[in-house]
Amino acid sequence: MIMPGMRASSLFLAALLQTLAACGPETGGPADEAVPAAASSASTPAPLELEATDGGTVHAMLYPAERARAAILLFHQANGSAAEYKTIAPRLAALGYEILTIDQRSGGDVFGPNLTVNANGRSSDFLSAEPDLEAALSWARTRKLPVIVWGSSYSAALVFRLAARHPGDIAAVIAFSPGEYLGRPDAVRSAARQIASPIFAAAASDWEEQAAVRAIIDAAPSQSETAYLPSTGGIHGSSTLDATRNPTGADAAWAAVAKFLEQLPLNAATSAS
Repeated sequence: MIMPGMRASSLFLAALLQTLAACGPETGGPADEAVPAAASSASTPAPLELEATDGGTVHAMLYPAERARAAILLFHQANGSAAEYKTIAPRLAALGYEILTIDQRSGGDVFGPNLTVNANGRSSDFLSAEPDLEAALSWARTRKLPVIVWGSSYSAALVFRLAARHPGDIAAVIAFSPGEYLGRPDAVRSAARQIASPIFAAAASDWEEQAAVRAIIDAAPSQSETAYLPSTGGIHGSSTLDATRNPTGADAAWAAVAKFLEQLPLNAATSAS
């Protein structure tokens, strides 16, 4: 269900994307053509170690792409790891984006081992992961590409704070299931008010989560906002794009993300400096 109060352009786009997605695998429609199922042309992913702003080590994985349009930084949800993106990152690389996934210090082994948590001996609270996100952004600045930050659940809340702190470095914000998870009832909305970059925010097929997403995205001054709020086939976090976890809704969610990315005005002016 698309919640009332969304901007007209976002309403139209969300409806159009769900219609296009209905032409999925059986018909060979736009969703299949826009989003490759495999990253056959992408290079082999490589492990990296980043230094956090507080001196800690952040374990990461780089998925290169030839002639990349932008660098996308992928951050995982609570009790998770970079493995949340093991099916998602290769598809984004195949679309022409350089991808960095990281194991944040607030996480776990729901999707696979979290090397940063394992090295530290325990998981920390959500806000303690902010130096890890900063480390990823510092790395992205060296790539001389536009930077897109992408979060899932608690990290979807953190990417709004990251973008608010670095307005000149972030080309776009993508947030799957953001909410006010950070201790203060308006922390994420306050950050959203400072963001002029294009924003894509998605929720599960749950009215409470959709209301939280709408409240955050409506706080932003950006006129380039997309709210993806499916009535069915949506699950929490970036996992909504994983067909093994969301077999009925992953194609529609992919079509929405691909459309948003295609329309971004990525150029030298939006490159991190």
